[in-house]
Amino acid sequence: MKLKPVAIVDTREQRPWRFAHLPAERGTLATGDYSVRGLETLVALERKSLGDLVGCCGRERTRFVAELQRLRAYRFRAVVVEATLAEIERGGWPGKLTPAHVLGSIASWQARYSPFVFAGDADAAARWAERYMYQAARATLESYSAARALLEAATPQFAEPALA
Repeated sequence: MKLKPVAIVDTREQRPWRFAHLPAERGTLATGDYSVRGLETLVALERKSLGDLVGCCGRERTRFVAELQRLRAYRFRAVVVEATLAEIERGGWPGKLTPAHVLGSIASWQARYSPFVFAGDADAAARWAERYMYQAARATLESYSAARALLEAATPQFAEPALA
């Protein structure tokens, strides 16, 4: 069976990533900005630009923490940041939030909720997300294939009848 996952891009995503090898379609996601068709309850990726992430450490903190709490329920999840840690350490954004504040928030959220991936820029983030969604679909297929084989071995009537 050839694996052909399709990315789901949330309808609220303003400028979606483009994937080189993964077809994509629009859909409404309960959590996150990207998922895989058929695996919307297992896969969720949250996309953040540097400006968005800094905002999530300040004025948008309550809303973002609620999003992270929902994200925690997904088996395959990540916050994909379109910046590097070095960029965050340098700071330079408008407002009163310091790099230490932003980095402390990220560390706290990683410990409590979800991994953060610092991809560098939007193109690298899209490439990473494409690979991750493919591998999440692959891992899910392998897991269910193994479970099916166990069921078929333990319960012969579970096996599909041969077609004549």
